[in-house]
Amino acid sequence: MGNITKINLGGGTQKIEDFTNIDILNLPNVDIVHNINKGIPLPDNSIEEIYSSHCLEHLDDTIHIMKEIYRVCKPNAIVKIKVPYFKSIGAFKDPTHKQFFTEKTFDYFDHEKIKNQELPDYKLKVNFKVEKVAYLWSASWLRYLPFKKAFFLKHFWNIVRSIYYELRVIK
Repeated sequence: MGNITKINLGGGTQKIEDFTNIDILNLPNVDIVHNINKGIPLPDNSIEEIYSSHCLEHLDDTIHIMKEIYRVCKPNAIVKIKVPYFKSIGAFKDPTHKQFFTEKTFDYFDHEKIKNQELPDYKLKVNFKVEKVAYLWSASWLRYLPFKKAFFLKHFWNIVRSIYYELRVIK
C-alpha cells in the first residue's frame, strides 16, 4: 500500500486521488476495511490530511474519534469534515446517526476558543484550530439571501443540509 499520508475516513465507494480510503464495509475503492469506532489503524504522527464526509455522525463517540484523528496526524495536518447540520431533517431521519453537529461542536477541541469563549475545558488532550465553518444550503438560492442569514439559521429548520469544517492540528 506504500506510505499513507492522506486518508478518507468512511469514504465508502468514493475514491479521492492520493487518499487511502478507510471504511467498515468491504466495498469497491475501500483500501483498508476497519471499524474506526475502534480507532484508526495507522501510526502516530503519520498523516498530513484527513477528509471525512458523512461518517462522524455514525460513530459511537466523537471525542474518541477526534483523539484518534489527533494521534495519527502530523503537526499542522488539515482535517476536513462534512456532516449533516443539526437543524436538518437529514441529521435525524437516518436511524444510524448517533451524533449531531453545530457551528460550535469543534470549538471544544480548540484551546484558543476554549479560552476566549469561556467554554469548559474538558482536558481532552487534543488541540485543533477551527479554520473554517461553512454551510451547504438545502437550496442553492438560499446562499444569496439579501438579509442576515443568522436569523434564518436561528429560527428555521432545513435551510442548511450539511455543515463543513476545516481544522488544523496543533501539536
